[in-house]
Amino acid sequence: MKKIVLKLVIEDEKSKRKAMKAIAGVEGVESVAVDMKERKITVIGEADPVYLTVKLRKFRFTELLSVGPAKEEKKPETEKKEEKKEQKKSDPPPVVYLNPSSYPPYPYTVVTEDYNPNTCTIC
Repeated sequence: MKKIVLKLVIEDEKSKRKAMKAIAGVEGVESVAVDMKERKITVIGEADPVYLTVKLRKFRFTELLSVGPAKEEKKPETEKKEEKKEQKKSDPPPVVYLNPSSYPPYPYTVVTEDYNPNTCTIC
């Protein structure tokens, strides 16, 4: 996970919504936070920082400030062990049976009036 900080010229709520909508649509974005006072957007995820910058430059001037690892909260070891136990206890994935066709197959015939085996098949 990466933490990407972008500086963007955001003047009102409309430009903020536009920027957030553009970023949220990018694959690999986990979360987006906007700071209106400092005019910064913080993105957490596996998205490409250069792609995000280029995408936002379509709206306004955008500058890539920093890219670094996202800080994850440290969980106590007991919680980690409980999570592992819960994962082991979970049911196996359900089996899905697919019906190949819900309709009976019908014969398909083509009727042509001028059938001549010597004619061109491309024309």
